[in-house]
Amino acid sequence: MQVKKIKKLYYSIGEVSEITGLKQYVLRYWETEFPHLKPSKNSAGNRIYRQNDVDNLLEIKKLLHEEKFTIKGAKQYLKTHKNDKKDVQKTLNKVVPLSKDEIHTLKKIKIGIEELLKSVDSLKD
Repeated sequence: MQVKKIKKLYYSIGEVSEITGLKQYVLRYWETEFPHLKPSKNSAGNRIYRQNDVDNLLEIKKLLHEEKFTIKGAKQYLKTHKNDKKDVQKTLNKVVPLSKDEIHTLKKIKIGIEELLKSVDSLKD
């Protein structure tokens, strides 16, 4: 599955249809089946999707088309795994990029610990 990435704040239903490879009526139907799919509407009443909506649609498409979930099964899967994704994202947000010097220092520490463990193991024998 090849996904086209268009960087915009909002997408029309036609653009989302093209990005996801799904027909517009499928997108509208899925809105009725999956409670977390609620695109906003503009003043003219047209659906406007954010990137998060597109990501959700791609995930649902993967569950239904590739992993062969039923709609009911996909709903249950998304409901039970929603918290897992939040936990992973929280962890990723806490990760701090390290400089080359810090990585080098950590590698030296690792080597020192490995040598220390070897010394302790040799004393046991």
